[in-house]
Amino acid sequence: MTKIVSSKKWLTVLLHVVAWTLFFSLPYLLTSAYSNPRPKPEDNAVNENNRLMFSIAMDITWIVFFYINANFFIPRLLYKQKYLKFIAVELLVLTYILIQAAFLYQLLMNPQHLNWGKHIMFNLFAFLLIGSASTAYEMTRDRLKADKLLKDKENENLKTELSLLRSQVSPHFMFNVLNNMVALARKKSDLLEPSLIKLSSLMRYMLYETKDEKVSLEKEIDYLNSYIDLQMQRFGKNVTVKTSFTNIDAPYQIEPMLLIPFVENAFKHGTGLMESALIEIELSAKNNDLHFKVRNRYDPLSTEIKDHSSGIGLANVMRRLNLLYHNKHNLLITKEDKWFNVSLQINVS
Repeated sequence: MTKIVSSKKWLTVLLHVVAWTLFFSLPYLLTSAYSNPRPKPEDNAVNENNRLMFSIAMDITWIVFFYINANFFIPRLLYKQKYLKFIAVELLVLTYILIQAAFLYQLLMNPQHLNWGKHIMFNLFAFLLIGSASTAYEMTRDRLKADKLLKDKENENLKTELSLLRSQVSPHFMFNVLNNMVALARKKSDLLEPSLIKLSSLMRYMLYETKDEKVSLEKEIDYLNSYIDLQMQRFGKNVTVKTSFTNIDAPYQIEPMLLIPFVENAFKHGTGLMESALIEIELSAKNNDLHFKVRNRYDPLSTEIKDHSSGIGLANVMRRLNLLYHNKHNLLITKEDKWFNVSLQINVS
């Protein structure tokens, strides 16, 4: 990170050097305000050296004015609406530059041929040009900083929200699974021990694997299979689950625990007192497109009383999808012919 920041600083310095070099080459294409109308031949070498020294001195003056104006006068006076002080300071700087330029010209060039009218007009034009450029530079730089700060804040808020949403999934899931454990304990079922072992593997995934922003699709599928196995140990023959996790043509990455709420919802609302409970789960991924489908039968006449956790899973995952795959996903949820259908398509490129 330090190397990247350092390289950016050097690039900024290089761009400024190039910009100043191009800018100060322009006056040589224009008529100088400080021209000696009839130089003597023997004075040509001296005049050229003096003119170069004069130009370098003034170039340094303009560069100093540019950065002082951008870094001090504008943020400390103009931004704080101290307009009279800002104008007074700018006039003082202009006066200083006019006096310095005249002094240097008389010191290095021919003091008898200083055209005061051209002297004032030339330096006033340069002052306004460089002052405007430094103002635009500072305002643009501040705007970019503000935009970056806003973007960083939005990213930080997004990370915080995603972390909160992901943390909400785990307790909700654990609440349902522990209910399953209670049911097995009451039955004194031999499935309790393998269920606890399966639960420990799920918790390991939730605690360690989901810390990353994305996990491999293969791990997410293993997590789904473990969850389904855990639920099947509870329901046994009371529910039929058909799964198809095939046609995956590449090692894709996906947001962890993004698919489980749909499966969890199917078990929660597609089982219970229903006869011939059936859940169908399909997942495929080809050409960077992931297709995930979950179908479960439901009873439209059911008077099931929803607890406070009902709907957390689906609302949670829909929010996460909008944050992470805003324009790269399509979610369709329908109810028809006593079937609850979820169809999710995500571009995982």
